Amino acid sequence: MTERLYYTDPYLTEFDAQVLETVEATNARPAVILDRTAFYPSSGGQPFDTGTIGTARVVDVVDRADGAIVHVLEGGTAQAIRDQVSATHARGRIDWSRRFDHMQQHTGQHVLSAAFERVLGVRTLSLHLGVDGSTIDLARGVTPSEIEHAEEEANRIMWGNRPVTIRFADAEEAARLPLRKESAREGILRLIEVEDFDLSACGGTHVSRTGEIGIIAVGATERIRGGSRVEFFCGSRALRSHRRLRDIIAAGSKLASVGGAELPAAIERLQGEVKELKRAAKDLHSRLAHYEAEALASRAESIGSIRYSFAAIDGCDANSLKQIATAIVARSGHVAIVLSSPPPSFAVVARSADVAVDAGAILKRMVERFGGKGGGRPDLAQGGGLQGSTDEMLAHARDLAVK
Repeated sequence: MTERLYYTDPYLTEFDAQVLETVEATNARPAVILDRTAFYPSSGGQPFDTGTIGTARVVDVVDRADGAIVHVLEGGTAQAIRDQVSATHARGRIDWSRRFDHMQQHTGQHVLSAAFERVLGVRTLSLHLGVDGSTIDLARGVTPSEIEHAEEEANRIMWGNRPVTIRFADAEEAARLPLRKESAREGILRLIEVEDFDLSACGGTHVSRTGEIGIIAVGATERIRGGSRVEFFCGSRALRSHRRLRDIIAAGSKLASVGGAELPAAIERLQGEVKELKRAAKDLHSRLAHYEAEALASRAESIGSIRYSFAAIDGCDANSLKQIATAIVARSGHVAIVLSSPPPSFAVVARSADVAVDAGAILKRMVERFGGKGGGRPDLAQGGGLQGSTDEMLAHARDLAVK
């Protein structure tokens, strides 16, 4: 079993230890087990520490079932790692910026979860500390005003710079204490106490005073399984989040030529304008399709008793092609075979109600020849992805009509 130095001193960044074993971790990566360590393993929703052991970089830390902590090292063979860390002795160094960030987030989570419970009576079910943001899952849905109330209470505690202390208790003593959440662990429990506000069983690393958290800011929220998932940022992460939002608002305000406070109204106005423009464009496309259909129908070729319109239309989308084809065959005795240009082409085949031509069969033959996919009914078929010269495609369509 590895002695966990971070249990009593989360601010310890360098330590000496004895190498007990060199092992092979997952993906055949070398790893070492020490008699004591300040490296925190992934556990309880908090990510692992990184740093170095000897000259080897620690890229993962795993809490093994037998109580040993496995330090996974970057690159090299097991023998090379032995040479780097020495046969029996190792010097470990923690990446402090990563450790302190996790301390801020984890302590901030304790304070925020306690605030939700004290202010709203809402329990935290789970925690996830991510790379950029972190989340807690609450037992019920919460409203924006409730979130704001809990956020204000959490920051009040944080600004009070209250002591955060570590203590240990056996199961019998812990049962008499006002723990925020009952622990399922047996034996001696490690307890984290925020003075006069929260007491929780936890194995993670924490700051010594709440003021070190910096700030606790709630981000996005979403409903999940009858509860709420609440994103939060503490310390330097809150500062980075503020900078991102500041830059986004500044860029949006510049594009919309309004102040930051006016940006939502400006976006709403622009959305309305876009909706109107889309409606007008749709109407214009419909009118243009009608005129295009009139022109094509007037130039239709007679093959037997049927009038055929063959055309490749530049820059025409699928919806416009369909409008043109259906407008042509609204007349009696017509078949329309129209393509978009340039390739890959979209194709529409349509026929009038009084014509016995199978539009689906024609499209199928065209797809067999020029690729793509599509299908449809005897009166209307469409497909896309046809490759080749549009002149060649139209010539093939004409051959199919003659046959």
